[in-house]
Amino acid sequence: MRPPRFGFLLPGVILACQRAPAPTSVPVRQAIEARNANAERWYLNGQVDSLAAIFAEDAWHLAPNMAPLVGRDSFRAFWTNALRWGRWEFDHQTQDVVTGGSLAVERGRYALKFTPGEQAPMLGFEDRGNYVVLWRQDTDGEWRVVWDAPVSELPPPGPPAR
Repeated sequence: MRPPRFGFLLPGVILACQRAPAPTSVPVRQAIEARNANAERWYLNGQVDSLAAIFAEDAWHLAPNMAPLVGRDSFRAFWTNALRWGRWEFDHQTQDVVTGGSLAVERGRYALKFTPGEQAPMLGFEDRGNYVVLWRQDTDGEWRVVWDAPVSELPPPGPPAR
């Protein structure tokens, strides 16, 4: 009696156990850069609902010098008020994107200029620094921010001059 031949099954089993290939970073980076360009325009135009749609329902926005904004609704509520305070000019420069399945990590640089309006609770300022953003491709195919962590390069402002 001959032993059964399972050699033809081995390649099939190995192929079936492999992960699906990760999306290449080029189209993901292009999608992220397009989202960033839209966000810059939406901040300038006060389009808070469009901005909020970039964030996942369970997003964490870790802005400097404040408690985290947890969830899309918290982000929307904060920026609804903040956009009334004046003009927010952001510039995002993506430096790298690493992908893995439905997740992508973006690393980049940002510059921010805030020009206060009449209702502003603070003075105008400029900031610049680096950021890391974790993106997730949701079931609708859109890439959304899950974690957003900007890190300023500038020291915090000192006490007001006397």
